[in-house]
Amino acid sequence: MKGLILCAGKGSRVRPFSSDTPKSLLPVANKPLLFYCIEKLVELNIQEIGIVIQRGHQALFEALLGHGEPWGITVTYLYQDIPLGIADAVKQAESFIASNRFMLLLGDNLIAQSLSGLCDLVERKGHDAGMLLGRVSYPQDYGIAEVKGDLVIGLEEKPERPKSNLASLGAYVFTPALFHAIHSISPSSRGEYEITHAIQWLIDHHHSVAYSITDGHHSDVGTTERWLEANRWVLDGLESSGQPIREHDYPGCRIIPPVLLDPSCELTDCTIGPYVTIGPRARLIDCHVKNSIVLEDVNLEHSELNSVIASRHFIATPSGRWIE
Repeated sequence: MKGLILCAGKGSRVRPFSSDTPKSLLPVANKPLLFYCIEKLVELNIQEIGIVIQRGHQALFEALLGHGEPWGITVTYLYQDIPLGIADAVKQAESFIASNRFMLLLGDNLIAQSLSGLCDLVERKGHDAGMLLGRVSYPQDYGIAEVKGDLVIGLEEKPERPKSNLASLGAYVFTPALFHAIHSISPSSRGEYEITHAIQWLIDHHHSVAYSITDGHHSDVGTTERWLEANRWVLDGLESSGQPIREHDYPGCRIIPPVLLDPSCELTDCTIGPYVTIGPRARLIDCHVKNSIVLEDVNLEHSELNSVIASRHFIATPSGRWIE
């Protein structure tokens, strides 16, 4: 089995942070989103991973990933030059996947649960495809699956009257039959080739599409609000296993866990936490920070931050408002 991670999206809803950095390289708990996806695949002993990117971003990805050496795997970069949807991005990997089964992940999605059960739907149970689903409170905002027994029998994108509350979470497993489906579908009303349409084509043509349900944490890190939410639940998971922070390393500071501080950051006379990450080379003096993400190279003095994301040039709130 091979792995495929899609990272060619524009990240328009997290601008200006994604203007210079691809969204999948933005950090959650001081680690790029993409690393979590790679780790999920490595847990399944997947050794060959294709990453679909914008061609102009390759140097940014290579600087962090190389060609997979940090994980002992092989990473192949693939390109989606025109943003024509998820199914079109998958199509760019057809030669890479060849005759192999593969797991598909969206590079801006975080999923807490192991994906071994999803993998087994195709590898052990012999289905043609599998989807990871999660129960959501507002199904009108998601791609929703209609299920019967062990199978998905229909998909709807942001339905007015949803037939279930089971949303697609951006993790899939496929046989190469998916490529036949992708070549058979037409663009949607928004001009994109939708992965939901390709899966529906499989269903309509009597391919077996199964599903796995997770009750664990999951986040589509597509807005500043969801970015902060993901940071919170990842910090909760790290708190019990992380190294204790010695407050005497930070003169005059009070640290309220859970927090994650890059070793190169400098803090003086600050109150930090709860739910705060501070990135490399950040320097804070006389600041009060909670429920926030402070990115690399930020310099702040005499500031109060609550539920914001701060970069060198911008501070953004969950409402999408940002301040230079």
